[in-house]
Amino acid sequence: MNKRIAVGITGASGAVYGVRLVQELLRCGHLVHLMITEAGWQVFRDELGWETDNREQLIKEKLQRDFPGQLHYWTLRDFSCPAASGSYRCDGMAVVPCSMGTLSGLAHAASGNLLERCADVMLKEGRKLVLVPRETPLHAIHLENMLKLAQTGARIVPAMPGFYHQPETMDDLINFVVGKVLDSLDIDHALFRRWGD
Repeated sequence: MNKRIAVGITGASGAVYGVRLVQELLRCGHLVHLMITEAGWQVFRDELGWETDNREQLIKEKLQRDFPGQLHYWTLRDFSCPAASGSYRCDGMAVVPCSMGTLSGLAHAASGNLLERCADVMLKEGRKLVLVPRETPLHAIHLENMLKLAQTGARIVPAMPGFYHQPETMDDLINFVVGKVLDSLDIDHALFRRWGD
């Protein structure tokens, strides 16, 4: 069954995780509401080598082209996004990667932009919210914010790839983390070999 999933990509290192998640969701036929922070756009440029001057065109070329009607891109000030309302039946949200600044905003229900508002809606409605922090080392405030969010119902899935499936490529490592996010959203996938398979 196709789902409606919100995806936030922030300025933490590891933008490729968010991109791969969106690609996999679209490939499996799910509807995606995508939000990208300003720092997230910078990481696209720095880590992926993407030219980000024309953002809407970049989204069309890199993600939307093969999946017409499935991907909706929203700027952080466009609160007309359906996922910003609890009355919209969004099946879940993932923030991949999740910067410590965004994590702090979420832990304190700041709702200072669309991404934070959508995540807050997931928590208040008791829906799935998956956060993928990508920071090291972590200090006590980072850990306190993660604990607060976990106690509120968020799932914390750090970008820590496993090695028991004997990865051979960078893609194998990326797919492991993205697969764990999909598991947390209850979405079937075959991105990595499971223990015992």
